Amino acid sequence: MRDFMDKDFLLRTETARHLFHDYAEAMPLVDYHCHISPKEVYEDRRFHNLVEVWLGGENPDGTYFGDHYKWRVMRSNGVPEEYITGGKPPYERFLKFVEALEMAIGNPMYHWCNLELHKFFGIEKPLTLENAKEIWDKCNEMLQTDPNLTVRGLIRQSNVAFIGTTDDPIDSLEWHKKLAEDKTLGVKVCPSYRPDKAINVHKEGFADYIAKLAASVGKAELCSAQEVIDALIQRLEFFASLGCRASDHGLDEIPYRPGTLEQADAAFRKSMAGEKLSQEETEIYQTAVLMALGKAYHRLGIAMQLHYSCLRNVNERMYRRLGPDTGFDMIGTTTCGGSIANFLSALNLTGECPKTIVYSLNPADNEQLGTLIGAFQSDEIPGKIQHGSAWWFNDTKSGMEDQMRSLANLGLLGNFVGMLTDSRSFLSYARHDYFRRILCNLIGDWVENGEYPKLDASLKKIVEGVCYKNAARYFAL
Repeated sequence: MRDFMDKDFLLRTETARHLFHDYAEAMPLVDYHCHISPKEVYEDRRFHNLVEVWLGGENPDGTYFGDHYKWRVMRSNGVPEEYITGGKPPYERFLKFVEALEMAIGNPMYHWCNLELHKFFGIEKPLTLENAKEIWDKCNEMLQTDPNLTVRGLIRQSNVAFIGTTDDPIDSLEWHKKLAEDKTLGVKVCPSYRPDKAINVHKEGFADYIAKLAASVGKAELCSAQEVIDALIQRLEFFASLGCRASDHGLDEIPYRPGTLEQADAAFRKSMAGEKLSQEETEIYQTAVLMALGKAYHRLGIAMQLHYSCLRNVNERMYRRLGPDTGFDMIGTTTCGGSIANFLSALNLTGECPKTIVYSLNPADNEQLGTLIGAFQSDEIPGKIQHGSAWWFNDTKSGMEDQMRSLANLGLLGNFVGMLTDSRSFLSYARHDYFRRILCNLIGDWVENGEYPKLDASLKKIVEGVCYKNAARYFAL
């Protein structure tokens, strides 16, 4: 029987242990997609207690911050909402989380939390209700005094080389400007471009957002789809001036319905007037904007990330109470694989298809994406079109294995750009450790089963590439 989470955690074979400890473990991290705050990086925020960094709470504007993965675990254990996102005392909230965590056998949250305690606080015993007070006191004292447990300290000790935050086109990027000028930081922190609100022409709040986009480019209003496109590209060029390496599109599904600019303008004006759009009208506008942005990404060397197949805010009562991004989303079933292919093909016709990473929240799409990416590779860069890392609800041991097996079966795992945290927590860098162990164990199994030769130089190249070097090349670090 193995000890819980020892140094060889998840590494079943001698080959896996060799690949992890000798090659993967020391590689720098490229966290190319996350949701951390550049302001907190610049100010080197110090957290007061473990609940503040793990569970978060309510912002002054009434929105919520924190880790909705953990909130879902607590809700699944019947915890009242006031202990999850509400104003109950921090230690009481912590105990409710610990009580739920003990029930989370098989859930990656159990591994993540204990890895974070081990990696950042030196706590090797598993967290339980019996030792909760001891661990609470120790972690809180360290958070308040240890120079390695400020935001920058956490980044530094995690060996992070690059952070790509997620930023709206209208953002002033003031904190990114300050970070770019800070010679003491030791890590690249760059904005990533997330223009969803300007693309979701059919959703509530579109007109209000377009007014803000107009103001961000010094205009009183935007009167057409072309003016929206021009404003978005102007803002994209500003992002590029501050080192933007990637865009991100988190759409319900990826459309492709080409139409005329006049049709896109008509849809735009209809939405601005508060009228409901048909699906055809919506998709014509979205396609026009996405095509223009795709070409701009190619021109500027910015990778395009496409996230899709999520049903968001499905619990209407809780959405009205807490708003978006609070843990009430689910896997969707879309049929837009063909649309994505048509979209990439249209960009490719003019030689303007950017580097692209495609993620579906539905694991049933793994094989479809594996075949899609193979149809659009080029000699611009190895693995130009990527099947993105197991995302969100797939960010589990079996989900990561399934995504990597699918990629290996249908493409080249050795050119994979690897893991990202997609997180709002600075402790989440431990998830890269989790991913690397799973990767090395998977490869180790293939080697020891005689499915790949024990060629150490080749295995080293593959492991170091997936852990760091491929992403460094892909994002031109």
